[in-house]
Amino acid sequence: MTLAPGDPGTIIVCDNHFDGRADALGGPIEILVRDGRIADLAPSVPRPPGARVIDLAGHTVTPGFIDCHVHLSMDASQLSTQLLDSAATKALVGLRLANDYLDRGFTTLRDLGSADPEWPTIDLRNAIAAGTVTGPRLIVAAHLIGSTGSHADVGSLYPPRWHLPVSEPADGPDAIRRLVRREHKYGSDWIKTTNTGGYFSPGDDPARLTWFDHEMQVLCDTAAQLGLPVAVHTGAAQGCKQAIACGARSLEHAYLIDDEAIAMAEDAGTFIVPTMQMTAEDLQSLNQGRLTSYTAAKIERDVEQIIQSQRRIAASRVKIAYGTDCGMFPFSHGNLEFQAMVKAGLNPARALRSATGTAAELLGRNDIGVLAPGALADIVAMPGDPITDIAATTKVDFVMIAGRVRRLPQSGL
Repeated sequence: MTLAPGDPGTIIVCDNHFDGRADALGGPIEILVRDGRIADLAPSVPRPPGARVIDLAGHTVTPGFIDCHVHLSMDASQLSTQLLDSAATKALVGLRLANDYLDRGFTTLRDLGSADPEWPTIDLRNAIAAGTVTGPRLIVAAHLIGSTGSHADVGSLYPPRWHLPVSEPADGPDAIRRLVRREHKYGSDWIKTTNTGGYFSPGDDPARLTWFDHEMQVLCDTAAQLGLPVAVHTGAAQGCKQAIACGARSLEHAYLIDDEAIAMAEDAGTFIVPTMQMTAEDLQSLNQGRLTSYTAAKIERDVEQIIQSQRRIAASRVKIAYGTDCGMFPFSHGNLEFQAMVKAGLNPARALRSATGTAAELLGRNDIGVLAPGALADIVAMPGDPITDIAATTKVDFVMIAGRVRRLPQSGL
């Protein structure tokens, strides 16, 4: 290949690699990075004069991980008080969390909702993109849209005499259209909605719908007209079916999905983001007596069905994208989702694809999630073989984002 003048580049030498698309590791590889992108990868690449060489002997290189479901501005451990923090506080705390997560190998995050009357995650996304601050790439749904008393209506955490603007419910087509249009106006990349109840919100139920069919359809149609994909927090099988039928791009959690809904998702090309580690976190909290009574009751009732639903998803042909719901539990546990997926029945290669090539496909990005010439140089590495032992994903010690080295093996966390 002919090398353009300018940056001499960086060459990454590793013993093994996963390209984000394959069913297996691809063996030793060298990767030439120039101007923030992968210029070449081959068993041996050109050595431009002055190029930096990084030897990752004993490591497996993969594309940077993508977490498709986080909440940088929400902390479930103290939610009712933390939601009252200023938007600036949420953005600053979110920046720290995002950078900590970047050090664990997550170079792109889809943030699915802030319970704040302002736009802290939009501001954070824009600051990172402009280079004002450093952090992982953010793709943002600024707020959750839902009906009165739904999982999106976090005002239910407070007594009715407190009229706090932590959420703005929408009831009926006109109100729904207005909120979708407002999200578009101020820069959301996605629309996030809830069409069933949740486990951590009082007064609603994951087994019950909270949108009527025509309300869900209005939301999806308005979003589609504005060019925004829709992610749906959903639990009940009927909620999964409603979301698929109305054109949602991704089902988040799909706690109680059944075989019919999975078949619908397969046929429609709908992605599922199953947040399996969240269930393990919930069960640990349940066993330690740290859950509210209303959350504990719903989880105790549904836990066996949730586990069976995860196994159904893993056994299916549906497109599975990596997502954790971090913020509802610590970001330091987010990389455990790989192990939770494998425990549910995914093979390790599919679990790796869920956080690389498949996640990029969900996000409509062909420039991330893969190791290929022309792709952005989001590259991470870990000692060992994540196909043989998926727990290797918790040992990431090299991180590059858009060609910038963030972390080297000797730096530690």
